[in-house]
Amino acid sequence: MRILLVEDQPDAALLIAKGLREQAFAVDVAADGDQASRLAFETSYDAIVLDVMLPGRDGLSVCRQIRERGALTPILLLTAMDAVESRIRGLDSGADDYLTKPFAFGELLARLRAIIRRGTRPIVPEVLVVGNLTIDTRSRKATRGERGIRLTAREYALLEFFARRPGEVIGRGDIAEHVWDEQYDHFSNVIDVYVQRLRRKLDSPGEPSLIATRRGEGYVFG
Repeated sequence: MRILLVEDQPDAALLIAKGLREQAFAVDVAADGDQASRLAFETSYDAIVLDVMLPGRDGLSVCRQIRERGALTPILLLTAMDAVESRIRGLDSGADDYLTKPFAFGELLARLRAIIRRGTRPIVPEVLVVGNLTIDTRSRKATRGERGIRLTAREYALLEFFARRPGEVIGRGDIAEHVWDEQYDHFSNVIDVYVQRLRRKLDSPGEPSLIATRRGEGYVFG
């Protein structure tokens, strides 16, 4: 899943982005309100983590603009202000949840997962099952039959993206938009490389492959 993180403090942005990437999220980072607004309308994000106190336009203004343009992307506000009135203003601006600084990263992660589950897509279970493949999205563990599958963060992110869309034709553009961040090189073959890695890890001899290639279209999972 691809996240937009809007945080003007470089050290905080670096730590949060690092933690999210270790949890298999793709992360783009914006340092001010104008950049955040531009990215929010250029890219389809699965969620936005938005600091309220930003240089120039503040986070509440950005949040209102996103909602006024009809975007339903889940938004988690971050703020150092703990007053009830501040939380009310944040939620009234269109945010889905509100987290006060300082916070434990585990709580941020839990709240982020919660607003994504409640987002614009149909609610999906935390355990995904496709054929004899089972994925626990909280622990990020996958098993096929009785066999555990060890995955890197990026491999897991790609597998979960596939498993949430069984039977759909998934193009490389969709994969790039949700599994990779703004550093992705559209002229590279990195997606094909990762799909091949997944196939080798998922498929044992004699088992049907879970990932089928549709030439000129993309992939079908299941």
